[in-house]
Amino acid sequence: MRNICVLCNIFVIEKMKDMLENIISQESIGSIKEIVGKGRSYVITAHKNPDGDAMGSTLALCHYLRSLGKEATVVLPNTYPAFLSWLPSADEVLAYDVDKERCESLVATADALFCLDYNVLSRTGDAAQCIAASSAPKVLIDHHPQPSDEFNVLVSHPEACSTCELVFRVITALGGTEALNFEMAQCIYTGMMTDTGAFAYASTRKDVYLIIAELLDKGIDKDWIYRKVFYNFSVTRMRLWGYAMYDKLKVYNKYNAALITLSHSELMRFYASKGDTEGLVNQPLQVKGVRFSCFLREEQPGKINVSLRSVDDFPCNAVAADFFNGGGHKNASGGEVYGTMEMAVERFRQALQKYKAELTE
Repeated sequence: MRNICVLCNIFVIEKMKDMLENIISQESIGSIKEIVGKGRSYVITAHKNPDGDAMGSTLALCHYLRSLGKEATVVLPNTYPAFLSWLPSADEVLAYDVDKERCESLVATADALFCLDYNVLSRTGDAAQCIAASSAPKVLIDHHPQPSDEFNVLVSHPEACSTCELVFRVITALGGTEALNFEMAQCIYTGMMTDTGAFAYASTRKDVYLIIAELLDKGIDKDWIYRKVFYNFSVTRMRLWGYAMYDKLKVYNKYNAALITLSHSELMRFYASKGDTEGLVNQPLQVKGVRFSCFLREEQPGKINVSLRSVDDFPCNAVAADFFNGGGHKNASGGEVYGTMEMAVERFRQALQKYKAELTE
């Protein structure tokens, strides 16, 4: 009976491999295999202000490398949101802005650097110079378009729903689905779920659900993970969101667009902490007729963080590039403005004028 079960599992694994679209080149997998085989110590990095995909992908890869007997450390530019602290080994993640010397030492002595969920080194903030100075191979695994030429190995696929999807593909390409364990599966599912708005967008490809099936087979509880991520907030965050939706939401019916602004003083008024505004930009898209949502957050006086979301074919990444020094995916992008909130709002209004035809067609 046991032998029959083993044969059935092998059959299912091979069948899933046949069903999954092979999007990562054998050359890239071969380069990563060689880097992992030769080295002993690795540092895994992600972008500033890490989200669920950044945390999930880096920790999943960290667990995989450790399962091979390697030394692996996740080094992030700054701390992660508290609602992601439950992720396996999250308490071992190092923040560059908190422990600069230790992080620089690890980066300088690493046999290779894995650069996850960002397409240019500048997205790692103050840690960028340290990472760039390393002579070790730099492996990019990312789903944002237009990667820079700062990396030695590229696994760049904007069609993927998340970087976690790509990490799943890399791990299984290197060691098969049997290389995945429960902890890796938890991390990967978290990143896929958060980067697709709980699979509400950027998840129409059947591969996404084939991967989810494999993660479920590793024993994860998808409902428990959902609650840990989305039902795990403070009272002050709930009040901040209520204020944002009641007092700060402005709908531009003429353009099928919406805007939320929060100044630095307003964030301080509600004792906002890291991650408290995560996902707020998506809320206006629930309003009938709204196709484009913009959230302007004054992270610090003189610097406005810009989050953009859209539905259908409206390219909010074009708006990000044209008006907010940013970029990203067609339906999810961002940027920044150095100046006043009034300046940022004026740029938003200019964007509505320029893209009126696309927004109202």
